[in-house]
Amino acid sequence: MERTLVIVKPDAVQRHLIGRILHRLERKGLKIVALRMRPMDESLARKMYAEHQGKDFYEPLVAFVTAGAVVAMVVEGYDVISIVRSMVGSTFGPDAAPGTIRGDFGASRRYNLIHASDSPESARREIDLWFDDEDILEYEFLDDPWIYAAVDRE
Repeated sequence: MERTLVIVKPDAVQRHLIGRILHRLERKGLKIVALRMRPMDESLARKMYAEHQGKDFYEPLVAFVTAGAVVAMVVEGYDVISIVRSMVGSTFGPDAAPGTIRGDFGASRRYNLIHASDSPESARREIDLWFDDEDILEYEFLDDPWIYAAVDRE
């Protein structure tokens, strides 16, 4: 079982998309094991996006993600990082395929609705920025055998 961090960014919060995004993740069969809504302060934003420091979009990105409330969550499932990245779509809405979150809801080349960790290493680092171990729940879904075949769990 793998975990990833997903953040519903301020533009999606302001556009009333929290429920729609959560619904898509749950409908896919993914498990939300931690969830919180709060502002992302500048210090946290700079840690989250440290790998982009020095790039031309870094300062506008920090300003964007600190402009309002966000919803951060830990999502769990087999191959969850690649599944969520597929569901999210290309970085910007105009480039994202229909059926993806950004493809269906995004039109901007600056605001892109959602963040999803891109690797197991970044997921661990990012989850640790947002949640303590005791914030993350362990529980079973009764329908897990119907979501994942035995071969998915190997």
